[in-house]
Amino acid sequence: MGKKGSLKDDVGTLKKKVTERCAKSEKTDGDAGLRSLRKRLKRVQRKISSRAARIAQAAGKKKAKA
Repeated sequence: MGKKGSLKDDVGTLKKKVTERCAKSEKTDGDAGLRSLRKRLKRVQRKISSRAARIAQAAGKKKAKA
């Protein structure tokens, strides 16, 4: 098993793929491949935001030491 990439890298590559696919096709409504790319992008974005929320919740109201 190889190393997993970071979620931030996934977001960048997926955004790039979506923009390329949008520029390539004229009708984006019926494109199933583009729809699945967008769904994957949204899924990764949700993972990142939920992870950030969990970390913020775990940190509590502690003051950061400088």
